[in-house]
Amino acid sequence: MTTDNKSMVEQALAELMETGSVDALEPLLSEDFVHHRPDATSSTKAEWLAAVQAALVPLADMRVEVRHLLADGDHVVMHSRRRLPDAGPEVAVVDIWRIDEGLVAECWEIIEPTARAAANLVWWEPAGG
Repeated sequence: MTTDNKSMVEQALAELMETGSVDALEPLLSEDFVHHRPDATSSTKAEWLAAVQAALVPLADMRVEVRHLLADGDHVVMHSRRRLPDAGPEVAVVDIWRIDEGLVAECWEIIEPTARAAANLVWWEPAGG
């Protein structure tokens, strides 16, 4: 099951980047799919697919380097580095996918511009100190 989950996520994301369409993702998401962001907002399946599709045009030339793709039970975790087109910033991304009954039920996403990573390593220090 773990290998199947990992393969499903890997194939769907490869097709997404290759075709520039969410058509490969849509049938793999449960009807009650929820996408979570670090700011505690979330989106439904339809909202998330529309946002991904809208981002694909300006990001068509984005380079994606998958650093880690791990699966454990019903979760698949992908760590990647992405370089935005036209000398845009590089970002580090962690996506966590939860699989339920063969479909992606939830996804959590964390994105950090790599140029800001050093500043984020001291988030616990008091301001100005």
